[in-house]
Amino acid sequence: MKKNKKTLSPRQLYLRKIKLDKSKILIIQIAVLVAFVGLWELSTAVGWVDSFFVSSPSRIVRTFADLWKQDIMKHIGITLLECVLGFLISTVVGVIVAILLWWSETFRRVAEPYLVVLNALPKIALGPVIIIWAGANMNAIIMMTFLICIIVTVMSVLNGFMSCDKGKIFLLESMGATKFQILTKLILPYSVPNFISVLKINVGLSWVGTIMGEYLVSGAGLGYLIIYGGQVFKLDLVMASTVILCLLAALMYFSVCLCEKLIARKRRTSK
Repeated sequence: MKKNKKTLSPRQLYLRKIKLDKSKILIIQIAVLVAFVGLWELSTAVGWVDSFFVSSPSRIVRTFADLWKQDIMKHIGITLLECVLGFLISTVVGVIVAILLWWSETFRRVAEPYLVVLNALPKIALGPVIIIWAGANMNAIIMMTFLICIIVTVMSVLNGFMSCDKGKIFLLESMGATKFQILTKLILPYSVPNFISVLKINVGLSWVGTIMGEYLVSGAGLGYLIIYGGQVFKLDLVMASTVILCLLAALMYFSVCLCEKLIARKRRTSK
């Protein structure tokens, strides 16, 4: 083993160390999850806690099996569609508004206090208004998701734009670059890492907005199952639906991480 190490270059040793660190973190994460699930199952089996109130992993699996025989995929599909649409619409609109705010300093200075106030406003308070505006249907849920995400998207993307090196902007201006050229050649490429961070934040916010919207008005979806399970005291249904939500949110998050890796690889190869 020592002989092999001597033949490796410093770069190869560094890459091996990074790979080993990632593997160690992954093993610890899996171990924590397995320990949590095992302790949860054990505590309900021996009677330390009442499984009626907290359910148990085995009961959740049985509940999911029963739901699979019924129409669980319909509920998953509806909630996932609402979340993805709200996520995409809020992201696109938020980036466009952030570009407009960066483009016009007057517009930005006028709008900033309103953005702060709107961000502090509890969106659930607008629930009845949203239902009246959009109707008691999927549109209201998508609008709730949009309202949850949009202000955070605008402010985060704008902060990324404004953090760009002023010296580089001045250099481009001195060379006769137009504002559109500065935006496309400097600001947007510089803000890619920040934009990826905004997407990661929006993944969580979009799920919050979707379930919040389904709490207000829904006839189907995972939020609807959670409400129904709570009303009839079927906490196994509540916990099973919550676990499914966690899995979907993790899938959506890892999809964003995959896009981040692909973009980073493309930027490295283009240099």
